[in-house]
Amino acid sequence: MPTYILLSTLTAEGRKTIKEKPERILEVNKEIEAFGAKVVSQYSVLGTYDFVNVVDAPSNETITRVSVELGSRGTVHIISMPAIPVDKFITMIKKK
Repeated sequence: MPTYILLSTLTAEGRKTIKEKPERILEVNKEIEAFGAKVVSQYSVLGTYDFVNVVDAPSNETITRVSVELGSRGTVHIISMPAIPVDKFITMIKKK
């Protein structure tokens, strides 16, 4: 299954929600699974983004739906990127 990196930044409303109910993060992970994707790992980070998620999904369409559905709530901004494992990348580059 393809892997995607989701970089997310909380809005003011999202920060308020997380402060009041930190477990909401885990609830969202279950919602992501309901869309057909799976959170492989998740990190809270400092800097430009608030969270980095590694997610497996069957297609670009699935991860697009995840991003649009979650983003439409007004609590988070998401940047989604497909990720290619380095060994697969090297093999792909070597092909002529």
